[in-house]
Parts: sequence; C-alpha cells; structure tokens
Amino acid sequence: METPLFSAHDLAVFRGERCLIQSLSLEVAAGDIVHLVGPNGCGKTSLMRVFAGLATPERGDVQWRGAPIHRCLTEFHQNLAWLGHAAGLKGDLTLEENIRFDNALRRRAAPQRVSEVLQRLGLANRRDVAARGLSAGQRRRLALARVLLSDAALWLLDEPFTNLDDSGQNLVSELFRDHAAAGGAIVFAAHSAVDIEGRTVRRLAWQGHG
Repeated sequence: METPLFSAHDLAVFRGERCLIQSLSLEVAAGDIVHLVGPNGCGKTSLMRVFAGLATPERGDVQWRGAPIHRCLTEFHQNLAWLGHAAGLKGDLTLEENIRFDNALRRRAAPQRVSEVLQRLGLANRRDVAARGLSAGQRRRLALARVLLSDAALWLLDEPFTNLDDSGQNLVSELFRDHAAAGGAIVFAAHSAVDIEGRTVRRLAWQGHG
C-alpha cells in the first residue's frame, strides 16, 4: 500500500484545559483535497497549526511521507505552503518586494513565473503598491500568490476564501483544481461548502469537545 503524502494519527488537541479534538486520524494522498468543517470554536485553526508543525498535539503525531514531521522538518517545510488567518505581509514593502522577500526565504521563482502568477491573481497592476495600501481582498490574493510561487506539494490553508469576492473565490477553486490535478495535496478550513470542478472534496467534520 502506498505511503500517503501527509497523515495524522490519533490526534488529541487541547486549548488550555479544554479538549478540542480527540482521536482524529487523516491520510492525504497526492491529488487529494480535504475540507475541515466545524462550528466556530471547535478547533479548526488549532488543528491546522498542529498539521503545519506550529503547535504540538497532546497525543498522536503528524507525518510527512510516513515519517513524523519532527524527524524531517527541513524536507517537510520545503514541501509545505502555509496560509493562516493573517496574511503575513510586510506593510511597508510593496507587493513585489513582499514576493522577493518570500522568495529569498524559500525557492527563488523566475521573474517570468512571478509575472504569470501576479497576472493570474489580478495583481499585475499593483506591483509597486505598498502592502498596507492594498485592499483586504488584494492582500489575500498576494498571500495566495506566495503559496503558488512556493511550488510546495502540500497546501495547508486556514480560511483561504476570507475577504475575497465571488470572482476571487472562484479563482481559488480553480487554483485548488489545478494543484490537485498536478499531484499536489490541499487541506483547508472554511465555513462554507466548496465545490471544485472535476475533483472530489473530502469533508472532515467534528463538533468539538468540552
């Protein structure tokens, strides 16, 4: 049986003394799209942070290609694109400078590739605008551009549709479809149901504890 790209085993996640998640397991193969579903306060963001290696579960482990992520952190992070609630942008830097800064920390995308991504995300005419001068939707699109330019196999995205209008949300669905079709994997948390043309979206739902 083929080893999954990403997996979690028997996770227990707490916030303070409150148990948010018990005995949660998940396997994600190349091409999979997984939607985390649950009411506010059930622990979706806490779980996403555990998946990304930003928090430690009380029980269980998270694995990359069959190995616990703490044993292969460099490889895992090289293959991970993380998008949280905050876009993680530097407000004093222009849109293009934010891209360059991120490129310096990760893979260096070719200028032509950067131009193509910004064009697709509707940001090509905003390259010289400081990030603080972008609208909330444009900042979200810029954060998504960084995800695309990372060339990461695994996308972990917390509320990726936030602050986007209908066209922006449709664009994100297209990005999901293309990434999965190319053999990537996506785990995302979102309040609303999401349909991806030509792809099956698996739902992982729970109500929370405590």
